[in-house]
Amino acid sequence: MTSQARYCVIGAGAAGLAALRTLQELGIHADCFEKSGQVGGHWHHDYDALHLITPKKSSGFDGFPMPETWPVYPSRDQVRQYIDSYAGHFDLREKIHFNSTVERIVPLGTAGGEGWQVTVNGQTRHYQGVLVANGHLWDCAFPAEANHFSGISLHSGQYRNTDQLQGKVLVVGCGNSGCDLAVDAAQHRLTTDIVIRRGQVFQPKALLGVPRAEIPFLNQLPPELQNAFTQVMTMISVGNWENYPGMPQPESWDLEKQPPVVNTLLMYWIQHGRIGVRPAIEHIDGKTVHFSDGSAAEYDSILWATGFHTRLPFLDETLLDWEDGVPLRTAAMTLPTTLENLYFVGLSAPRGPQWPTYCQQTRLIARMIQLREQGVPNIASLLAAQQPHEARIDIVRRLWQANLDETWRTLDLLETMHSSLLRNAPLTA
Repeated sequence: MTSQARYCVIGAGAAGLAALRTLQELGIHADCFEKSGQVGGHWHHDYDALHLITPKKSSGFDGFPMPETWPVYPSRDQVRQYIDSYAGHFDLREKIHFNSTVERIVPLGTAGGEGWQVTVNGQTRHYQGVLVANGHLWDCAFPAEANHFSGISLHSGQYRNTDQLQGKVLVVGCGNSGCDLAVDAAQHRLTTDIVIRRGQVFQPKALLGVPRAEIPFLNQLPPELQNAFTQVMTMISVGNWENYPGMPQPESWDLEKQPPVVNTLLMYWIQHGRIGVRPAIEHIDGKTVHFSDGSAAEYDSILWATGFHTRLPFLDETLLDWEDGVPLRTAAMTLPTTLENLYFVGLSAPRGPQWPTYCQQTRLIARMIQLREQGVPNIASLLAAQQPHEARIDIVRRLWQANLDETWRTLDLLETMHSSLLRNAPLTA
């Protein structure tokens, strides 16, 4: 295939589509390679009971709202339909090469300063830059204890519905997915326990009957008062942890100091006796699970809501700096600290709706691309020298936004300095 595109997008999930559309809107041509035969990534095989935890009005891609007739929190199938219609509305499929696996990307010149060699299905192409949007929710992370369980053992990334389960169920992990899975099992009348190792504040989806993000006066308050108000309203709505048998005391009531868990149905079913709370797992023998409080119980099925590995199977990992299994990044989590002309879209989760952040990240990347093509070199190394290196994926939204704004200001300064150097450069014969 011959292409006029100078940039490459890896993946046609939500992040890849947002990147492709945003680049298209800004006049930057890109090829997109998707290893499957469809757009939407994990939304095609997430568990059946999944709904967005953020409201539809703020969750969509820029310039493409979700239908007014849809519920406040759309289902997995509706989200999949929305992603499909987004790709169709903007004619994105014309730029996507399906069933095309990116096998390897190799930096050219010093640290990618001269572009990237990209090998897809055995064919090699050259691109000025690569946008990595392959997702971080696909390589299931099982703890070592899972190897010792002899019953049905499924990761949250493998789970679809309760038809896969038998008997008594244990859910390990109390993030958003873990709580959803425990509730799904309980609502299908399966005896269910959930492991909650550390105390957590479980936040309701709505306060005063509307999504938190849509409470008009709340967003006008300083962050500290927003946090305090939400803490008070959460306490009024959910109550004290002591009202829920087995629930450990929260380590902090500061909602910014813990990953958000937006679920009150878990608390509902705990109080109805359908879900029991267990502490950390000590060890497993066959179907017997031993817990840190000295208790033990038999289970027929375990659902592991224990997260995912961050993987870039097409890139030599030694080319990046890593911390806690994640590449270090700067510039609102879009740039690696060691390579040029390589960009990440979606390797971040600023709290709140995600898809608008993919569009924001790509607009920032497009600005870097424009500066690079104007002759400003080594932008990644410049920002790596200036900004703290970020290892997190989950991050408080306002902190991420502050870094985004700071990066825009830095790029403005780089453009001004570059223009000044060009104006003052001596004329040559």
